Amino acid sequence: MNRRDFLSATFGTGLLRAQSRRPNIILILADDLGYSDLGCYGGEIATPHLDKLAAGGMRFTQFYTSARCCPSRASLMTGRHPHQSGMGNMTGGSSTLDGYTGKMDPRAVMMPRVLREAGYSTLMCGKWHLGKPDPTDWGFDEFYGMLHGFDSFWDASKYTRLPAGRTKREYANFYATNAITDHALDFVTAARKSAKPYFLYLAYNAPHFPLHAPKELIDKYVPVYEKGWDSIREKRFARQRELGIVGKNARLTPRSVVGPNRVSSVNGWAERPNPAWDTIEPARRADLARRMAIFAAMVDTMDRNIGRLIADLKANGEIDNTVIFFLSDNGACAEWDPWGFDLRSGPDNVLHQGEQLQRMGQPGTYHSYGSGWANACNTPWRLYKHYMHEGGISTPLIAHWPPHIKAGSFCNEPGHLIDLMPTVAAIAGANPPAEVEGVSVEPSLKGKKRNRPPLFWEHEGNRAMRDGKWKLVALGAAGPWELYDMERDRAELNNIAAKYPQRVRAMAEQWERWAKRTHALPWIWKPQY
Repeated sequence: MNRRDFLSATFGTGLLRAQSRRPNIILILADDLGYSDLGCYGGEIATPHLDKLAAGGMRFTQFYTSARCCPSRASLMTGRHPHQSGMGNMTGGSSTLDGYTGKMDPRAVMMPRVLREAGYSTLMCGKWHLGKPDPTDWGFDEFYGMLHGFDSFWDASKYTRLPAGRTKREYANFYATNAITDHALDFVTAARKSAKPYFLYLAYNAPHFPLHAPKELIDKYVPVYEKGWDSIREKRFARQRELGIVGKNARLTPRSVVGPNRVSSVNGWAERPNPAWDTIEPARRADLARRMAIFAAMVDTMDRNIGRLIADLKANGEIDNTVIFFLSDNGACAEWDPWGFDLRSGPDNVLHQGEQLQRMGQPGTYHSYGSGWANACNTPWRLYKHYMHEGGISTPLIAHWPPHIKAGSFCNEPGHLIDLMPTVAAIAGANPPAEVEGVSVEPSLKGKKRNRPPLFWEHEGNRAMRDGKWKLVALGAAGPWELYDMERDRAELNNIAAKYPQRVRAMAEQWERWAKRTHALPWIWKPQY
């Protein structure tokens, strides 16, 4: 469908008459943001600018990712399952299996190339994490950000300007989220000088570890999180019910177990539930509250910077002719157990006490916040990033395009990252590559039912399939299939696989056919399939 047909079918001929040019497109991707972290999804973190976007647009409640950084980015940029591009795991892999090379298939066609060929300026700021070649080789005209996966928010040397020779800002006081936005505003300002619309991919590395944030913002949030993750989960869930993010019959899951991983399986935390907050000794609680306060400050800072971008769009009269999507690349990150980790001790944890608490989150430090807080950030779901239960793959998605998307609306149908490529291409009047697997969300933007075909996942042997209300999911390469009715039990508390063995068998066979077709099988995880 070309642009004129898409716009006419989706928003009516009045929009076509009203538009003097094609809309700008801004795709904002957060890193490791949990399902409930934003205020408009139930969280207590101050996110007024994103909340206003949600109030003026549409919130998706059942939108999904590919569970981890590199696979999700590969899906988003190509509209295909990550294994089809060689990114079933992370960059830098050494496997000879097609789905797990850790190198993007050079034959893949990415979103910026599709949009550039349609006449758009293509701009990227933030985290790339798709290996070589660099973003400008894949179709971006301008790039500023971090080419690899994660690093200091305080060190400007970790961030690159491309193409080589382009001007890079200098900073007396560098902080990555601010610098990424500075360059995004520079790119957009320059793009306005041409007659072309622009596509901006704004991929913040916040709030991924290392947890770094301005100290005054951290201090603001410490008293909030001294109340603990049990209190935060309960309050978030209550707000989610009030907002309509979850149904009236929804249930808050018990504290999630610590997922099996390379660290928890050794230190004894694997398969144990996160501890009750009031059972933790005071010094540990102080350390943990500070970790979550840093995370919240990172989200707060990201929201403030998104506010800068929105103010710029309004000042230039572009907000009504700019499509904005905001989402996260996966669920909250539990690496690796309830206490989190500190880089200087490898995967182990450091208990910070006394004056050490005041240094947390500042230059020279390196923290994660652990599985207890990740469980709270994913309220009300189970598990986390890496896994295919709802806590690993469910993301907020906000779509904003006034006045063409109904303000304050919700989409409760399932969708996936791969669906954004055909959606964006249609909005831009571009032709998506024939190999795209996603299905445009254009009916959803108009408030119509989409009836999306089944969705499939695999990462690290964790796997799942969603077909209408049914979800089949397994934990680990040897884990048995579990079955859930997502209309009655999206929290995945009542495994009904034993009640419906034929459905389990049929869906498992369907998953295997998908996995073989997309190179998710054979896989690199033991036991070998």
